[in-house]
Amino acid sequence: MNILILGSGGREHAIAYKIAESSKINRLFVAPGNAGTSEIATNIAIGVNDFDAIKKTVLEKNINLVVVGPEDPLVKGVHDFFLEDEELKSVSVIGPQKAAAELEGSKEFAKKFMMRHNIPTAAYQSFTSNNLEEGYAFLETLKPPYVLKADGLAAGKGVLILQDLDKAKAELKSMLVDSKFGSASATVVIEEFLYGIELSCFVLTDGTNYKILPTAKDYKRIGEGDTGLNTGGMGAISPVPFADDAFLQAVEQQIVKPTVEGLKKDNLPYVGFIFIGLIKVGDKPKVIEYNVRMGDPETEVVIPRIKNDLVEILLAMAKGKLDKIDLKIDKRAATTVMAVSGGYPEAYEKGKEILGIENIEDSLVFHAGTKSNNGKILTNGGRVIAITSYGKDFQEALQKSYQNMEKLHFDGMYYRKDLGFDL
Repeated sequence: MNILILGSGGREHAIAYKIAESSKINRLFVAPGNAGTSEIATNIAIGVNDFDAIKKTVLEKNINLVVVGPEDPLVKGVHDFFLEDEELKSVSVIGPQKAAAELEGSKEFAKKFMMRHNIPTAAYQSFTSNNLEEGYAFLETLKPPYVLKADGLAAGKGVLILQDLDKAKAELKSMLVDSKFGSASATVVIEEFLYGIELSCFVLTDGTNYKILPTAKDYKRIGEGDTGLNTGGMGAISPVPFADDAFLQAVEQQIVKPTVEGLKKDNLPYVGFIFIGLIKVGDKPKVIEYNVRMGDPETEVVIPRIKNDLVEILLAMAKGKLDKIDLKIDKRAATTVMAVSGGYPEAYEKGKEILGIENIEDSLVFHAGTKSNNGKILTNGGRVIAITSYGKDFQEALQKSYQNMEKLHFDGMYYRKDLGFDL
């Protein structure tokens, strides 16, 4: 069969790597892809939100299955676009329909969903510019730190955690009145801060059945010791050592099951990945947020631990037969370390030549922001290369990733050397 993956990051390269192993694959395409995906698939230079160009590609290349990597096309309704088009409706799409993608598209929508289905999460209220004063009053009822979340998609940058009440009020006004995050912050969710340790849970669902993938923990801050600005993710570890069997059982019973059942009850059609951002508060799991796709860089540690043929799993999801799959997971730990451009997550330069990829041994290399040019591989994003390694535990896997990272070089390259410091 022929498969198209939408996206261009490390997540999409990891998914492509796993799909390329399948005996069921005839041709694999990635749009727009990167220098890494071009080695195992055919890249097509179209944007993930250019639905007309996607349709043209699907028909020209005789695509049977589309895997949607990033959230933006899902929130914009790419799955619905296929279902509503006579020529496309027989093509399977992995990713929820627009109504269900609101779980990530709107923080307020997600919070109301959790409240409705008794899914444990932080207490919250949402505000617009019309009730700014009420927002100030609600902040005064909370203890610091104060959590402000832009309701809409803000490319992972719409969450502020502030210690000072006056600063929180000023930022609330900046988001609501001065459109700090554009239309994404027309509504702002203010919620209580939860003290605990974070992790991610990944669920596959066909809308009725579900399978839980391995847990992962990513590291968002640019600086060591979890300091500095938030990034798209500087690395990840799987499984999460502190998530024991009792905790994982609580996650399934209190969060995963009610989420899948809630989607069904609310008539929110969902075939795809559910990424649940969790926090362990004492021994109890609470949901921080939902994402309607796999995480990045967590995909780079979770997908390589799946022993099954990924295409078989995706087809079972598309056909509502996920219950027929016996999920097999590699017992080894996996870790990913991300090399980023100098200056990221603020201003950075692109087009730096990447050297040393061919010297990396006994690890997987996933391209996040790269492009090919005249036989050279150049940087083309803030997050550039992810190196994933296996080990008997995360320490051994990390050691291998770091040893290989030292063989890599590009101008301004930076990576965190302290992943797993908090475990």
